[in-house]
Amino acid sequence: MDPDLAELLDGIGPRLRRIRQDRGLTLDDLASATGLSVSTLSRLESGKRRPTLDLLIPLARMHRMALDHLIGAPPTGDPRAHLTPHRTEPRTGNPSVIVPLTAYPGRLQVFKQILGAGRTPPALVSHPGHAWFHVLSGTVRLLLGDRTLLLHPGDTADFDTAEPHWFGPDGASAEILHLYGPHGDRPAAGQ
Repeated sequence: MDPDLAELLDGIGPRLRRIRQDRGLTLDDLASATGLSVSTLSRLESGKRRPTLDLLIPLARMHRMALDHLIGAPPTGDPRAHLTPHRTEPRTGNPSVIVPLTAYPGRLQVFKQILGAGRTPPALVSHPGHAWFHVLSGTVRLLLGDRTLLLHPGDTADFDTAEPHWFGPDGASAEILHLYGPHGDRPAAGQ
């Protein structure tokens, strides 16, 4: 076996243990969340069981990590992000295109979002969290409580999402960079 591959495989168990412990999880917690047995997880972490995809994929999903980061694989040499746009039509009726610029669920993520002109009046929302976005082009109207703000290219919004809010293009479409928080795949701000 290639010595580099052997070293990578030998390091997976201790790495999985560190990840679990860093997140404050017990083997029981992990077993319950993944459907894997405590015994299997213990043997995997101690190196007594070789890692296989049927074991690693549920762990990667649970930890919201890309598989290559979960196992500590070396870089492939291609640092480019492979962008896959997603069209959305949130309940507000404002069409949007979201382009992920990072690909690591469970961490802070950056998205380019193209906000389409709305067909329905804005509806304020509030939820736990914090929002941050930076306007790249167009004009974004931000309703924050009883205030209305117009943000232009180069402007940045940063606010507590517990305050009722809404944002969208003021007229034609607008483009923003938007941060998503590390505790889920939904945006840090309402749409």
